[in-house]
Amino acid sequence: MTIDRTQNEREGVAYTGTPSEQELHDSGGYATQERQERGPVAFIECVECIPCNPCESACPYHAITVGPDITALPQLDGEKCIGCGLCIAVCPGLAIYVKSKHHSETHTTISFPYEYVPLPSKGDTVNLTDRNGDVVCQGRVLNVFTSRRNDRTAVVQAEFDKRYCSEVVSMKLPRSDERERGR
Repeated sequence: MTIDRTQNEREGVAYTGTPSEQELHDSGGYATQERQERGPVAFIECVECIPCNPCESACPYHAITVGPDITALPQLDGEKCIGCGLCIAVCPGLAIYVKSKHHSETHTTISFPYEYVPLPSKGDTVNLTDRNGDVVCQGRVLNVFTSRRNDRTAVVQAEFDKRYCSEVVSMKLPRSDERERGR
């Protein structure tokens, strides 16, 4: 799949290092809005055609396909995806996360890969960021999964105000002085 980067010559991976909204939606890694409303679902922010396919192998529901051309972009079938998150930690590009838009009446959850130390702890208040690393809002860590299967990539699950659902993709690393104070 080829992504049209002529939409805005100053946006996108080739120019900023961050995928544009258009690149993300054209990549095939997003479920429809209708599907997002129904429950947890994966988001794949992979817009570079590189040889990679562990997400396809990790999905027991066959919701992610790369196909025989290992450099093809992963395609998400939102109707098959149940948001289990098994794909999150296996992505070497840390490009997959799972959101549940309606965790509660007021909050959304996100589960994302995290490869830094120290790990956050359940109950911590953290700064959640957009894909540029800019802080969007605060959230609360619900869980930190450190399964041996994840090969040292933790998966952090956090909840946050659902008004920011479309913006949040990860969390900001605490500064060293914050880590020393115990967050």
